[in-house]
Amino acid sequence: MRTFFQELKQRRVYRVALAYVIAGSATVQIVGTVLPMFHAQDWVQQVLVVAVAFGFPVALVFGWVFEVTDGSLQKTVVAGASPSANHHGIWVLAATGLLVAGIALAGYWVWHPWKNAQRVPVLGSLSLPGSDALPPMSEKSIAVLPFENLSDDKANAGFVDGVQDEIITNLARVLDLKVISRTSTMQYRTGAERNLREIGKALGAAFVVEGTVQRIENRVRVSAQLIDARTDTHLWAERYDRDVANVFALESELAEKIVAQLKAQLSPAEKALMEENPTSDPIAHDFYVRANALIATSALGVRGTNNLFEAAEFLEMAVARDSKYFLAYCRLAKAHDQIYLVGPDHTPARLALAEAALQAAQRLRPDAGETHLALAEHIYCGFLDYDRARQELEIARRSLPNEPLIFELAGFIDRREGKWDDSARNLERALELDPRNVDTLQQLAGGYIFQRRYADAATMRQRALDILPNDSALRIARAAIDLDWHADPQPLHAAIQAIVTENPASAAGLVDDWLNLALCERDPTAAEHALAAMPAQGYTSQGFSFPRSWCQALAARAAGDSEVARYFFKVARAEVEKGLQDQPDYGESLALLGMIDAVLGRKDDAIREGRRAVELLPVSKDSINGALASEYLAVIYAWAGEKDAALEQLAITARIPGEVSYGQLRLHPFWDALRGDPRFEQIVASLAPADDVSTQGP
Repeated sequence: MRTFFQELKQRRVYRVALAYVIAGSATVQIVGTVLPMFHAQDWVQQVLVVAVAFGFPVALVFGWVFEVTDGSLQKTVVAGASPSANHHGIWVLAATGLLVAGIALAGYWVWHPWKNAQRVPVLGSLSLPGSDALPPMSEKSIAVLPFENLSDDKANAGFVDGVQDEIITNLARVLDLKVISRTSTMQYRTGAERNLREIGKALGAAFVVEGTVQRIENRVRVSAQLIDARTDTHLWAERYDRDVANVFALESELAEKIVAQLKAQLSPAEKALMEENPTSDPIAHDFYVRANALIATSALGVRGTNNLFEAAEFLEMAVARDSKYFLAYCRLAKAHDQIYLVGPDHTPARLALAEAALQAAQRLRPDAGETHLALAEHIYCGFLDYDRARQELEIARRSLPNEPLIFELAGFIDRREGKWDDSARNLERALELDPRNVDTLQQLAGGYIFQRRYADAATMRQRALDILPNDSALRIARAAIDLDWHADPQPLHAAIQAIVTENPASAAGLVDDWLNLALCERDPTAAEHALAAMPAQGYTSQGFSFPRSWCQALAARAAGDSEVARYFFKVARAEVEKGLQDQPDYGESLALLGMIDAVLGRKDDAIREGRRAVELLPVSKDSINGALASEYLAVIYAWAGEKDAALEQLAITARIPGEVSYGQLRLHPFWDALRGDPRFEQIVASLAPADDVSTQGP
């Protein structure tokens, strides 16, 4: 009587099993490398692995029943084998194959990076972390702190920053790691003794890297060490002496060593990107590093947009030296797009500059995650095409798992569409990767203010102030909440006076809040002081550009000098109308023109312009500027003497998220024409905080 194992051998099942394992493993490895190149969804590879695993028992049964004889497939015949034994063998093989497939699949799932891909969520799918300001810490989270510059020539500081930046960039490509963004780590420059445990907690990083860089002519020496921030234990240290021309290879090698020390998975695609030199021109790279630093300190309202223009100049010089500098083109597109979006130069020419830089990046690396991210930002900033921008962000996310900008942009898109909770979740996700980014905290606060969630906004701005306690704009932003929330101008008044006294040069950065406060307090002298500090071009807010002449007109009007006010309103009208010649359908400018025409007695023009602005900026398309256009239409009606229409429009605006607040309605002279009307007082009361039901104006 033949044993079961003797039959396995004669039926060549061992050979079939070995061949299947080899072929199946090779297939999974090859397809796993190729699929990301075509931006296939993660589930495609997962389905393939499951299919290969559970094809194993099928192959075993197939090898038991059939054999290849003389080039043809035939049923296996074993002398002396009974039919019952044959059936028994099939069931045993099927059960064994299923067991082995299940174990193999479970092991693959545990050890493969898919388990880590789980922490890279679908955009907008995260839960808020609650009131805890500390970011979550994962086992494979790391922060690369600024390296100390040991060079005799301290002008090499930019070169040192570039070393840190490239190491972060290389590590951030690894899906199996959580890498803290440079914006947050740069706040821990050398100079004072570092408490690595506290730094790790603040950044949500289990490990930190620190080191030194010394450059002497064409040689560079880099020392780096990896520390477990939870225990302050030194895990690894190494020193490199290289030619400056090989600095990129050094940075890649260092990053790979760190990945190995953390026992993180490094795919062939990630390794290849890590070892790719961004440029062969060190001077071009220096321009790029300088531009990066400027862009990092220019985002959205905390430090203004002047740095964006300088960054664009550096990047233009970088690509002029190296026309194949892919990352420089991506950054250049970003700089131009941000200048276009926030208003300093909202012209077709500026958008064309962004388009040209983006096209250059697409020619060099059309499938790179950075290309898709730059395209997403361009589509959002230039065209507010939310669906296309989301698609590009999702593609970028697959190869840029540690890029906070992906989640920031997703949050901005959500907010424009009125998806406020999704916006907060995505911005909180960005903060996990960049926990000390005050601009992101400001954006969260701005969203809460639009929802009139002033307590939450105050919490976010206080978190930002805890990071940069001396930042003038943050101090003003925190104090301004009390004016909107409780109609209390005193905190803002005190903050402005303190800042102007401490540093008069900083007054230029707070003129819009200063002028708004002066108008609310009915203080012509303060308004004149704000005007004296105001730049010649005026100021911008949410894409609305207010020329200095408009501000001069408001100040004169508040002072009761109607003749001077009328003169400056005419000057402002000419400036706004000139800007509309190139963009006749720019809703933000039409809204401002409508308010000016209402004051100048051009009633029909004013109402037509205000209504057109609301048509061009519907809240359903743009919940930010759409709400502002709706508010300004109410002002137009009020100034044009159409009280019923003004109250109706104001009631609509007060019911949607926006900047119309209890404090502004109680104090700002924009609404003086409506005071005393019971309908107006009812709207004011509807926005009053629970602890203040007074609706009487000053």
